[in-house]
Amino acid sequence: MGMISKIAEQALNTGYLTVEAEENLKLMLRNKYELEDLEAFIDLQQATMLGVVKQESRELFATLVKYS
Repeated sequence: MGMISKIAEQALNTGYLTVEAEENLKLMLRNKYELEDLEAFIDLQQATMLGVVKQESRELFATLVKYS
């Protein structure tokens, strides 16, 4: 299991994607990765779009906009 898969699995299990994990994903996606990692990333994207996984970055942004 690749690192992308591990991060995706953790986020899917906890229902939460931290800013740090999101940044790590961005860095890893710039390099070569296995099909398994791509599929895990797609699963994670779908889960975030459906609201199954919440993104810390979006929560922080919403807070900033709310109090601006």
